[in-house]
Amino acid sequence: MSEPAVPNESDCPPIRSRGDFLAAVAWVVQQTVALRARQIVCVADSFDEWPLDDAAVLDALTPWLRLPQRRLVLLGRDFESIRGAHPRFMAWRKDWSHALDAWTPPEEMGPLPTLVLSDCPITLQVMDTLQWRGRVSVEGRKAYLLREQIDAYLQRSERAFPVHHLGL
Repeated sequence: MSEPAVPNESDCPPIRSRGDFLAAVAWVVQQTVALRARQIVCVADSFDEWPLDDAAVLDALTPWLRLPQRRLVLLGRDFESIRGAHPRFMAWRKDWSHALDAWTPPEEMGPLPTLVLSDCPITLQVMDTLQWRGRVSVEGRKAYLLREQIDAYLQRSERAFPVHHLGL
């Protein structure tokens, strides 16, 4: 069985609208899963505009999370908007809470970038969330630098968005 190949830069979908962003997130998740990444990190101030309810995204993540040592990490500020915007994701995450981490950084770190990255060279970065302009890249150096930036956020972040609320 041959190892899956990293796509070419020319294969990466453009991001020029919200529809492009939704399609690009699904594409990046599918490519990252095919490359057998161990971790996928999604970063945004809010995830209400993300395709978390998209069947293709959840269908790609489900068998991937069954593999050992796989993690889906959400780094964000507003997780409450997910509850109303993504009911399918809310139900899905109950089964995968052992492999899903949500974190929120301190306010003084400022706004979060909007991106998807993993331990593969594929990254998705939105530079303008009003016009939904961004790019998908397969450049290893860029992926490394973004991982370093997000690692700094994660080191100072606190757990957020628990699946089960503990009561007294």
